[in-house]
Amino acid sequence: MDKIPVAIIGLGRIASLLEDDNRREKPCTHAGAIAANPACFLVGGCDNDEERRGLFLKRWNVPVYSSAVIMIRAQSPLILVIATHPDSHYHYCRIAASSGIPLVICEKPLADTISKAKKITALGGSTVIITNHERRYSADYLEAKRILDKGELGTLLSVRAALYMGKKRRLLDVFWHDGTHLADAIMFLTGMVLKHKKQWGAKLSASSGTAWLEGVLRQKSSLSLGGSKREVPVIIEIGAERDHIVFEIEFSCSKGRLRIGNNVFEVWESDKSPYAEKYRSLKQTAQSFNSLTGYFSNMVADAVSCVREPGRKPVSSAADGLKVIEYLHSVKAWRK
Repeated sequence: MDKIPVAIIGLGRIASLLEDDNRREKPCTHAGAIAANPACFLVGGCDNDEERRGLFLKRWNVPVYSSAVIMIRAQSPLILVIATHPDSHYHYCRIAASSGIPLVICEKPLADTISKAKKITALGGSTVIITNHERRYSADYLEAKRILDKGELGTLLSVRAALYMGKKRRLLDVFWHDGTHLADAIMFLTGMVLKHKKQWGAKLSASSGTAWLEGVLRQKSSLSLGGSKREVPVIIEIGAERDHIVFEIEFSCSKGRLRIGNNVFEVWESDKSPYAEKYRSLKQTAQSFNSLTGYFSNMVADAVSCVREPGRKPVSSAADGLKVIEYLHSVKAWRK
């Protein structure tokens, strides 16, 4: 197959603008990853905002449009990236499916409601939909999954996670925008489904304080991590008023623990305690991760493979995105 044409709807931060952030691993946007992949090429961008269209045209030198339908008709993309607000994702996914586009990369969260997320998942047919939960494609998370899947630290017993995204953002907005990645990462790394139980602390509608979400991981099948068939308890902390960002997950296992997150990769193993006789302590291993993660590059490579290999299941499917929406809405419903 010749090089695959790709078009983007929504020309904001994740589509293109973040490529100007000098401190981020590159590529860090859809356009950047498309441009870096020799198997595909960018053919157009669409946005309602004239300024963003101008910036995109200047940066990538491709045609820009204010109408998605006109762009699709003019450019005939085989991959369509939807990087708009969640409430419009179903609208554009439906246009893509009706236009016969083989693959859609849809930004997270998959939709703003369970109903729309289910409709996107049900589109199916000849259009494959990837939900951009980028940590599924990140090399450090893939290594963490290997460690957990192999049971190298024993049986998984509990999960703790922390999410801080600035001083003034409403907790619910943080949970919806960034907790999407957190919930999906927990489910991806464990191969289990996250279910909500209860909440305490600050209300999610607040822009201050700390909220704790209690949940459990349940198995999707008879297979289980480390041989355990029990539910695994989960605590997620969401905090405001911090002048820093934190995205971390800690997996506590019978023989050690694993911590992973933004710039965090730690493996601790149980060993004879140097502090007390007849006890064991945790000792950090030399395992670390300091290489490029390839998170955006690997996602685009997965999309290309799905186009070239009909019937291939993507690493991050619409069904995976739906599970996250179901979890997010279960928390929201409880809050009411």
